[in-house]
Amino acid sequence: MTKKEQFLVDHNRLSPPHLQTTMVMLSRFRIEKASLFKDDQWSTDKLRRPFLLWLTSFSPEEIKNRAD
Repeated sequence: MTKKEQFLVDHNRLSPPHLQTTMVMLSRFRIEKASLFKDDQWSTDKLRRPFLLWLTSFSPEEIKNRAD
């Protein structure tokens, strides 16, 4: 399992259903927040809070559209 996949599993396990996510959303997060990634690390401790802030900045409809 890659570090990104492990982050996805951990995040979804800790999140309520409306904040669970997909690999597509994680990829978009990495593109938009590239400055948070100095390497291929997907540290839950380092990235979960910024990811949640980024994710909750969208409406549920925007999240659905972006995940496609």
